[in-house]
Amino acid sequence: MAFDSYRIVLTAALLAAGCSRSAEPSRWPAGTIVDLSHDYSDQTIFWPTAESFRLEKVADGVTPQGYYYAANNFAAAEHGGTHIDAPVHFAKGHWSVDQIPLDRLIGDVVVIDVTSPGARQPDYRVTMDDFTAWEKGNGEIAAGAIVLVRTGYSKYWPDAVKYLGTAERGEGAVPKLHFPGLHPNAAKWLAEARRIKAVGIDTASIDYGQSTMYETHRILYERDIPAFENMTNLDRLPARGAIIVALPMKIKGGSGAPLRAIAILPAR
Repeated sequence: MAFDSYRIVLTAALLAAGCSRSAEPSRWPAGTIVDLSHDYSDQTIFWPTAESFRLEKVADGVTPQGYYYAANNFAAAEHGGTHIDAPVHFAKGHWSVDQIPLDRLIGDVVVIDVTSPGARQPDYRVTMDDFTAWEKGNGEIAAGAIVLVRTGYSKYWPDAVKYLGTAERGEGAVPKLHFPGLHPNAAKWLAEARRIKAVGIDTASIDYGQSTMYETHRILYERDIPAFENMTNLDRLPARGAIIVALPMKIKGGSGAPLRAIAILPAR
């Protein structure tokens, strides 16, 4: 697809998502672009029971015909690095990655900063009070917003001990996980009272590390609200006003996928 055609299609998606930042549908929204995704490498953090990222070199050099050629194979679990959780991950019969409508992945961003309580309490769960306090200073979270939770934990990446609470692998490591997440009551409130489109967080899971029943996952995904996990650079986003474009690898039937997410900051 030619660049101009691609730009028109993506801008149309932004407009459909309620991001009417430009009078001309062929114009890209103005503003600084911020990368919200970690890269994938042998240092990428995965859930202790998941397979890590592997890159296998196939070719890297000058061919007999005299031109340079490089190619690799890669493999990884769906849920690791910066990735999307599709609703089917915890809700049978709900959207897989390829079924999530694009307008659920593009929209206006709300950033909730809980770095202070997250620093004091590794097992902190973001509450309704955190969101209502945010609304007192920023206005009500609009229906269709994409809510990002900034805990500050991305600064620990890729140190698994600081980021996850343990660098151990396997089932025995799961009870040792400690990092902030979203309280189930807050998840239900966001879904039902604010009708958000998606939620993201800069930790390994939308549920806190000590969760055993993953209630927040279940509440969100039963309502077809996907989640973005292991995000980064949320400190570069304003509390509101940015636009997010969060496009995953389109894995047919996937419960999750690697995610390249960007934010477009409001032009000054």
